[in-house]
Amino acid sequence: MARVAVVGVGAIGGAVAALLQVAGRHEITLCTRRPLQGLTVQTPEGLVTVKAANLTDPALAEPVDWVFVATKAYDAKGAAPWLESLCRGNAPVAVFQNGVEHRERFAPYIEPGRIAPVIIECPVERQSDGVVLQRGVARIQVEAGKRGEEFARLLDGTSAQVELTADFVSAAWRKLCINAPGALSALTVKPAGVMRDEALGQVALEMIAECVAVGRAEGAKLDDGIGQRVLEGYRKGSPDSINSMLADRLAGRSMEIDARNGVIVRKGEKHGIATPLNRMTVALLNAL
Repeated sequence: MARVAVVGVGAIGGAVAALLQVAGRHEITLCTRRPLQGLTVQTPEGLVTVKAANLTDPALAEPVDWVFVATKAYDAKGAAPWLESLCRGNAPVAVFQNGVEHRERFAPYIEPGRIAPVIIECPVERQSDGVVLQRGVARIQVEAGKRGEEFARLLDGTSAQVELTADFVSAAWRKLCINAPGALSALTVKPAGVMRDEALGQVALEMIAECVAVGRAEGAKLDDGIGQRVLEGYRKGSPDSINSMLADRLAGRSMEIDARNGVIVRKGEKHGIATPLNRMTVALLNAL
């Protein structure tokens, strides 16, 4: 058994908490800004009711064995007070966030060696506080090594497909290739079915091509066919699926603009690579 705290219980945080519940041997603490009346996750295998303690004050948190951070990528500072309390026993921190800068975001708050960066692909939506819909299996990649092996064991016995990768840089940029064109849903205020439009599909391919060029300059191994595979994945998925960026816009919340598209522009500038479509996307989303 492990004591695991989940910081940030939105869509991904809820799905991860449900996996811990299904594992059936962990003591779970949900760390949220507001009290949760409960947490239920409708998974492909059935409804999971998460049995967990719920804390809203970091000062009341006791040390745990692992911390899972599933806050938005722009809110590392908001998660930091939880880490001070939860990690007093040197607990490692698994960072479930979008983008390619997992360690950089949390370096001011915790030693980089205790951070386990995680990539998760899971079609999941928060329908309301404490109610989450998971449409498909969770595919998780974590950096290979002792930390990664310990992390993977936490999810033994669940439906999650956990892979240890020796090339986390490539894994993170592959996920970014999926996330980057998702901004088109936020711009058009339409769910994933919008990708079936031919003109927007071409725009998506060009946005991904920019991401691939920058990712390769950063050392990621990305093949030429990734753009077409990503687009086909969008088109095969549920047309009414709502990604987190669109969900945030609809709810009037801040969007992960920098982590999903801004980082492509920033790192493109570093390498002298033009990223006009992602640059325009960032400008339009920021203007909203």
